[in-house]
Amino acid sequence: MTHPFYVFGSYCFAAVMILAIIAWTWIDGRLRRRELAALEASGIRRRSQRASESETK
Repeated sequence: MTHPFYVFGSYCFAAVMILAIIAWTWIDGRLRRRELAALEASGIRRRSQRASESETK
């Protein structure tokens, strides 16, 4: 195994891993947004969301 082959292979492996993590994070974020939208559509609200005046009375 030559030195340039090892260096090139290492950089390629690192680049593929970084791209995989970016893709995984992006896909997971889209799935979480869909889940939140489905929960909010069913009437479940976030605790951090302030209730309107009509809901508190």
